[in-house]
Amino acid sequence: MRRFVTGIRNTTRSALRRVGLDVIRYNPQKSHEAALARLLATREIDTVLDVGANEGQYATMVRRAGFQGKIISFEPLAEAHSKLRQAAARDPLWAVGPRTALGDHEGTLLMHVAANSASSSALSMLDTHLRAAPESAYIGSETVPISRLDRIVEDMQVGGQNLFLKIDVQGFEPKVLEGAPRLLGRIRGIQLELSLVPLYDGETLFLPLVDSLAKKGFELWGLIPGFIDNETGRTLQVDGIFFRPQGGSNVKQVIEEIG
Repeated sequence: MRRFVTGIRNTTRSALRRVGLDVIRYNPQKSHEAALARLLATREIDTVLDVGANEGQYATMVRRAGFQGKIISFEPLAEAHSKLRQAAARDPLWAVGPRTALGDHEGTLLMHVAANSASSSALSMLDTHLRAAPESAYIGSETVPISRLDRIVEDMQVGGQNLFLKIDVQGFEPKVLEGAPRLLGRIRGIQLELSLVPLYDGETLFLPLVDSLAKKGFELWGLIPGFIDNETGRTLQVDGIFFRPQGGSNVKQVIEEIG
């Protein structure tokens, strides 16, 4: 009977794969969503700060994975911010911050707008990225406000005992961290994009960024495959998930380390 069931499962998966689909078991060994949900639950995360939210894809994913805490999303582009607010309106524990980019200073910032919206960045896109994803080509620009995450979180009076910071800002991740030295003392975990090859002009690559987070007290707990060149099969970008060691560091020590 087991052999028969296995045969049916393999036949079904083969048929689905021919049309570009797959079915996997929903557990931390097979599903990246399930693994992330397990990590958030294990570390008792009660608030997710969703930086670079675009239209709310990440928040929707963590909800689908089972996260029941508060989500606060940030997005600078006007059209995406509008769609983000519409998506969050259906969830009483999902708030949307003011329309602003987040970085290391206050003022304005020129954003390059990508055709697929999600690849929009303050940095110039390199040919490696464009060749792997032609649909991500820049089609315009938009001047947006830029703020420090420290100030925005204080202005919004963000609570929560165990915060998780997700950053998806297409190469601008170090600038977001530079604008949040006080907040980092409250952060238990971080998820951010790590490029294995240069995709945006001036971005920090995988190893230096992992080293920088280690100096801030965060250990690398997991990697999620992200951007893959369909033509060559090369992985260009992954998401890294970082947590403080159990017990963590106190706020004063973290600020002194960063400063």
